[in-house]
Amino acid sequence: MKNSKKNFIVIFILSALVLYLVFKDNFAQKMKYLLSIDIKWLILAVLLMISYWVLKGIVLYYCVQKFDKTYTRKKGIKLMLTTQFFHAITPFSTGGQPWQIYKLKKEGIQLDASTNIILEDFIVYQIALVLLGLIAVISNRIFNILPKDDFLRYLVTIGFIINALVIVVLFLVSFNKKWNKKIIDGIINLLYKIKIIKDKESLLNKSEIFITNFHKSAKILFKNKKNFIRIIILNFLALILLYLIPYTLMRGLNVNVNPFFIAVTSAYVMLIGGIVPIPGATGGLEYSFISFFKNFVKDPKLSIIMIVWRIVTYYLGIIIGLFILSFHEEETK
Repeated sequence: MKNSKKNFIVIFILSALVLYLVFKDNFAQKMKYLLSIDIKWLILAVLLMISYWVLKGIVLYYCVQKFDKTYTRKKGIKLMLTTQFFHAITPFSTGGQPWQIYKLKKEGIQLDASTNIILEDFIVYQIALVLLGLIAVISNRIFNILPKDDFLRYLVTIGFIINALVIVVLFLVSFNKKWNKKIIDGIINLLYKIKIIKDKESLLNKSEIFITNFHKSAKILFKNKKNFIRIIILNFLALILLYLIPYTLMRGLNVNVNPFFIAVTSAYVMLIGGIVPIPGATGGLEYSFISFFKNFVKDPKLSIIMIVWRIVTYYLGIIIGLFILSFHEEETK
């Protein structure tokens, strides 16, 4: 709870700073654009965001079904919606997975099974994210969609490498448990020797549990190839819908753009957002959005599109997640 309060303070301060920087110049003109967004396109943007969450909830449902045939799509979608709140208020969206494990355990699913489910969900999401990132990088090379900026290219490269390395590590752990245990144990022992960590034994035990659970979940995932391909496709579709939200907002301000180019650019923005160690990647996502999308639309429209995009893709998740959580608490009283 203490960390959550600190994270809320960080989010509030950074969000207030972003709003100040956006509106400090040409305030009247920017407000005029904000109030003139075509409501039909704005509604479509919200529907795309909700569809993203629904598809992610269905992915979760398919992961749970192997352990509990009574689990419904409705439960998966509801869990995914509440997860957005915990994703939003924690650095690197790390708060969502513990919440999901806790809720699945309350649904009667054993702890090791719920851990496997969340790990499966994480694996397929990372695969879809990296593959779409790769498609975006190749597309940009072919069509020269984005402006040449060495600093942005450096950030995107780091983001892509980190996400790709996550996939490599996931596959290594999946197929060679003993080899990975030796490496992780070696890293922990090294960190203990140079006094970066104190409780070595506790960390070794936790890493052993993680590797064992991950190895089990990966074997289950890859064994059912049909389900594996299905949930990757669903993640693909979910991410594409997410990446098209800036397109709908641009159309809402009468900016005619190529939806494919916008989706590619969004993929670049999200690659950078994934390496910002602040709740909601606040600051980093706004900066990368403005930097990349200025190739399609200029200020002051661009600043307004960015603000509305953040409301739809970030703050809306906090509001909906918190509302469902509050409603659930009232039901259980």
